[in-house]
Amino acid sequence: MEDKEMSVSMELVKDYEFKVTFDERLAELLMDEPPPLGAGNGPNASTVLSAAVGNCLSASLLFCLHKIRVKPTALKTTVTTKMVRDEKKRLRIGSSHVTITLGFDPEGRDRLSRCLDLFEDYCVVTQSVRGGIDVSVEVQDEKGEVIYDSRDKYGNP
Repeated sequence: MEDKEMSVSMELVKDYEFKVTFDERLAELLMDEPPPLGAGNGPNASTVLSAAVGNCLSASLLFCLHKIRVKPTALKTTVTTKMVRDEKKRLRIGSSHVTITLGFDPEGRDRLSRCLDLFEDYCVVTQSVRGGIDVSVEVQDEKGEVIYDSRDKYGNP
């Protein structure tokens, strides 16, 4: 497969607000730091990274579900990111826990295991950040029953 390149540009608006431009087809994004640095008028980089992890995992799972012809009735993803201080007392992303709640026709449950085994491996963002940030992923059905836990596969906390 050919390597791909993408470009994102950012321009300072004021204080800590940046206008982020992806390309001419996509809407601009306003990013800002939370108070006391910024005004919190948009997500900051840590929040966008958390969203990227959750979106990538959700899209990867959805793609696989379409391949096996299991139509989700609902898919909701929550990413909880823990901020910690390193040995120099600098703020870092310590870990992220992703919970995907998946609604589906009970007849499709038997076909889910293949997707649950594969979808994380195809998530570009999660697999890229996992080298430096602990990322755990859990998929549960609408009743709250855990049907997949990445800690069984990847062993992260």
